Amino acid sequence: MQIDVSDTHSHKHIIGNKETNVAKTQTPDEILQIDSVFSKEDLEWAGVVRKWADDNLRDKIGDWYLEGTIPARELAKELGQLGVLGMHLEGYGCAGSSATQYGLACRELEAVDSGLRSLVSVQGSLAMFAIHHWGSEEQKNEWLPRMAQGEAIGCFGLTEPDVGSDPSNMRTVAKRDGDDWVLNGAKMWITNSPVADVAVVWAKTDEEDDKGRPVIRGFVVPTDTPGVECPKVQRKLSLRASITGEIVLDNVRLPADAMMPKAKGLRGPLTCLSEARFGIVFGATGAARDALEQALMYTGSRIQFDKPLAAFQITQQKLAKAFGQYSQITLLAAHLGKLKDTTGVRPEQISLGKMVTADTAMNICRDLRALFGGSGITSEYSPLRHAINLETVLTYEGTHEVHQLTLGRSLTGINAFA
Repeated sequence: MQIDVSDTHSHKHIIGNKETNVAKTQTPDEILQIDSVFSKEDLEWAGVVRKWADDNLRDKIGDWYLEGTIPARELAKELGQLGVLGMHLEGYGCAGSSATQYGLACRELEAVDSGLRSLVSVQGSLAMFAIHHWGSEEQKNEWLPRMAQGEAIGCFGLTEPDVGSDPSNMRTVAKRDGDDWVLNGAKMWITNSPVADVAVVWAKTDEEDDKGRPVIRGFVVPTDTPGVECPKVQRKLSLRASITGEIVLDNVRLPADAMMPKAKGLRGPLTCLSEARFGIVFGATGAARDALEQALMYTGSRIQFDKPLAAFQITQQKLAKAFGQYSQITLLAAHLGKLKDTTGVRPEQISLGKMVTADTAMNICRDLRALFGGSGITSEYSPLRHAINLETVLTYEGTHEVHQLTLGRSLTGINAFA
């Protein structure tokens, strides 16, 4: 038995010697004409990133995932040449593109794997954005051009082994010693740290605010500074095609100008997190789209009981449900991109986007995995890998529950965090 799937828009299936007429198939984006919400320039750019990712990453990502690694340094240089690192920032070798174009780049990268988008997000929206937004001119000129080209890799040190969603209680400290700063502490779950050339580290200082609390400051820390160690986190079950580590600071002595002068208090790191969450909003839609596209191809060609799996009602129910959910989160992402490019986007709006897109995409991938049967648990097909990765995406850059509380506070005016 065979089925003709060479034309995804075919009007007929061939099963054995019998020709079966079916309705013309459409891609998920075609049915709702989702592309119409983006400009021609946006779509052309997305096409460039998608082709590069398909040509250079797709046939390798399964092995990288199983091996628990990724060639970060080589990829950073290629991504720099492509122009996606810090692409939404202005000047200092950065492209200054729109937020929507940056989001679409994240979408195409996460359609291959969340770890690839994480590499770009941490580089551009956390480390580079922090230096660009809060750093001195000297810090910007020293690091941003090299980071935009992928010649230097950055990481972002906020989360600690015992402090996640409550960064105000971080234990990393920075104390004055003459004209220098001396940092002590540890950061955990830091994407890129084992291969990073520079870390943006947040620490409590001996300066006090008007309520007598230590002021949190950000520091630009070259990772070859004596006392800095960045061991790799091992035995991850999720986001395996990404290098995750720690940042251990043992009496790390830095000059006075290592401190980013414009960041004071938690507003500094939280602004960076909001920037990174925007990329996640678009990225999650890429994982969902890829799972849906692979499920459509597989169920259209896999024969059971003399007909393709796509011909069964339960299969079509699953596909239709996933398509509806995918359409919703893609339109939400597009709306947030439009806001960010025009009137501006607020933190609670980003929280809504991150909360809904990551959770919905994860459930789409889980549901569609079942359509692959036993083949669905192999690295040959993407839905289960996407679903497992999205477990991490649901947790980092603010957990699902934290975003729920953020939105609850906006809806009710009551702070339920404490």
